[in-house]
Amino acid sequence: MARLSCFPLLLLFLQTQLLVLVASKFLRLPSEQDVVGTRWAVLIAGSNGYYNYRHQADVCHAYQIMKKGGLKDENIIVFMYDDIAHNPDNPRPGVIINHPNGSDVYAGVPKDYTGKDVNANNFLAALLGDKSKLTGSGSGKVVSSGPDDHIFVYYADHGGPGVLGMPDNEEYLYANDLVQTLEKKHADGAGYKSLAFYLEACESGSIFEGLLPGNISVYATTASNAEESSWGTYCPGDDEGAPPTEYDTCLGDLYSVSWMEDSDVHNLHTESLRQQYGVVKDRTSAHETYSLGSHVMQYGDLGLNEQSLYLFMGTDPANDNASFVGNSLPSLRGVVVNQRDADLLHFWHKYRRSAEGSTRKGEARRRLVDMMARRSHLDSSVQLIGNLLFGFEEGPKVLNAVRPTGQPLVDDWDCLKYMVRRFEERCGGLAQYGMKHMRSVANICNAGVREEAMDKAASQACAINPLSVVV
Repeated sequence: MARLSCFPLLLLFLQTQLLVLVASKFLRLPSEQDVVGTRWAVLIAGSNGYYNYRHQADVCHAYQIMKKGGLKDENIIVFMYDDIAHNPDNPRPGVIINHPNGSDVYAGVPKDYTGKDVNANNFLAALLGDKSKLTGSGSGKVVSSGPDDHIFVYYADHGGPGVLGMPDNEEYLYANDLVQTLEKKHADGAGYKSLAFYLEACESGSIFEGLLPGNISVYATTASNAEESSWGTYCPGDDEGAPPTEYDTCLGDLYSVSWMEDSDVHNLHTESLRQQYGVVKDRTSAHETYSLGSHVMQYGDLGLNEQSLYLFMGTDPANDNASFVGNSLPSLRGVVVNQRDADLLHFWHKYRRSAEGSTRKGEARRRLVDMMARRSHLDSSVQLIGNLLFGFEEGPKVLNAVRPTGQPLVDDWDCLKYMVRRFEERCGGLAQYGMKHMRSVANICNAGVREEAMDKAASQACAINPLSVVV
């Protein structure tokens, strides 16, 4: 009888344990979910040149976060020109830093695609997982992801309305090509479970504005909206937060170091994409003053922003006891510079700090003069083309028009690409500064200007306004 009396208690105990198991399986918070499948990361710096130090420094720092988070090198694809660490201008040969007091972020980085292999075709092919389209001699590594996998993409470079730069200044990554690649990877059915895209560039919002669907499981956040520049930070000068005096270039980008320094100190199990977006938005906007900063944006499937950062980046075990407490990072205000002026700042400091009469000082002065002349040539050439096409009164209105929120930059992307080629053939490459004029070229397409008319106007404008220096 005594044994039988224990049976109800045993049954109750088993029922309780069953309920615990069921609850642990179905009632877990998103931040506690185990990753099913594999994490992948594609990290790309789309520039070269020591004056663009910050982009490769950003990407190297991002790699270190992924590595500490537990991602394997076989699942991390790095695109970087690799001309910074051992550049003659680098005061610490073989070392790249992303913070004035930072450690080396270059060590151990797998440089899958370097030099000429950093191009739009290879980037899109690697993201799509299509080895047949790779043109370079890089590692050949691609995102061979499956339906349960999570993909993180981080892109740092110069940009313009509707375009992102590449180290070859005459090659651009157009927004429609990028979004179509994302759509294709999703349409394959086995491409990924979710994808997060962090984008650092001027006018980076224009890459996704009116283009990125909300139903392909892609969440994107950008350093700026569709109309403004992004900002470099930890730049040379006398302000607090400047790099060591031997550096004459910016060490990082404002949006980029904001998300990475946040990721460095938090337990990413317990921080969501939405929470990090809030931190980065506040820091990048100088606490929403926008006096020295930009509007961080988000696009695509905004429902994904409740997911844990852990799903995409893993987490550093050293931060297991760190709690998310909002934006506890110091302000970067006072040590930032407009992305498009960072190269001028570099050559100015190089000129100012060089010995009088030295070759270094003369070269820095020549580059400054050439860059300013080139900028003036591009600005006046575009203005002249607008005047020739639309008249002196209407020209500026047409070229500077901004479409309403939710509309893409241009209706006919083939027209934009063609018009850019015609302009560059007649007036020279737009390069990283000139990408700001992509909106003007897009508006020429939107106004229905025929190709022959653009060709004629560009020829006339640049015959009247020839570039008098060799850059």
